[in-house]
Amino acid sequence: MPIRIPAQRPSNRVLVLFGATGDLAKRKLFPGFFRLYCEGLMPRDFRIIGSGRHSPGSDDDFRALVRLALIAHGRCDAAEYEGEFASRLSFVPSSADDGSDLARAVTEAEREIEAEGERLVYLSVPPAAMQGMVAMLGASGIAEHCSLVVEKPFGHDVQSARELNAALHAVLGENSIYRIDHYLGKEAAQNILALRFANGMFEPIWNRDHVAYVQIDVPEALDIQGRAGFYEQTGAFRDMVVTHLMQILGIVALEPPTRIDADGLHVERTKLFQSIRPLDRERVVFGQYDGYCDTRDVASDSRVETFAALEVHVDTWRWSGVPFYLRTGKALAEARLLAEQKAARDARYAARKAAKKVRRRGY
Repeated sequence: MPIRIPAQRPSNRVLVLFGATGDLAKRKLFPGFFRLYCEGLMPRDFRIIGSGRHSPGSDDDFRALVRLALIAHGRCDAAEYEGEFASRLSFVPSSADDGSDLARAVTEAEREIEAEGERLVYLSVPPAAMQGMVAMLGASGIAEHCSLVVEKPFGHDVQSARELNAALHAVLGENSIYRIDHYLGKEAAQNILALRFANGMFEPIWNRDHVAYVQIDVPEALDIQGRAGFYEQTGAFRDMVVTHLMQILGIVALEPPTRIDADGLHVERTKLFQSIRPLDRERVVFGQYDGYCDTRDVASDSRVETFAALEVHVDTWRWSGVPFYLRTGKALAEARLLAEQKAARDARYAARKAAKKVRRRGY
């Protein structure tokens, strides 16, 4: 039986999840929803409507798919899933061209549970599909009284990001839009703030005088896992570097905010990102694991990178001269910093320290 913990519950509402049969939904979203449900933190009455162009079959087929995802990624006892939670799930096909069936299903579900809170719509779709889906939400009426969560990557370049932002503002106010990077919800990422600002031992030495370099690694042993359609459009740089790794850099390198809340952190992260020096092409390495081009739906001559490593510099008083090394990749055999890389960086650090001593002594 689900564990009930007295807590403030959200109002009854409908959750609509685009990309409900995708990798992110299986690994993160459904396990997250189910855990909240078990802890008594979901609304007392809710419905989760999965949607997308390709239906998994009947509602029971969709529930079976979610059950397998929870067992694989949510450490779920299958018996806990059967019954009340599973009965709240359904799937309604939709596309950027037609969302009428989905709109009717949402309205009926809200009437059935006497919904009081805003419907929550989660867009976990490729960047190329994002604008069309947003337009459909507006045309079908689903965007009315809606909170919209947009999963990364947000566009595929600066221009497409601006166009997507304009498309979102055409149907929703800014306060109803949540651009999310799920790495920021990781406990390890959030603990960096506590490590820095709640511990007086670290903050005084968190600067260029005591730090040689910063290494942020997200190595993955898995390959693209059948996600060629997404990965061929995105690649490691857009998929991981400009989203996850840069967000972690933002937490590590930002200045102390006046308040550790959403607004305070946003202000300081914005300042930090504006201080990042344009990347030096000579300090960026792209690679591709053996066998990538043999994967189904991948072009035999594909140049899409599955590995990215780069050097980033932050031009602030705190980090001037300190390199940030960002590295990520698929199908990596080890998550270890190579000894020769570390030795070279230590040598550069020693040289900088010696130069500082010379300057201070006036030689």
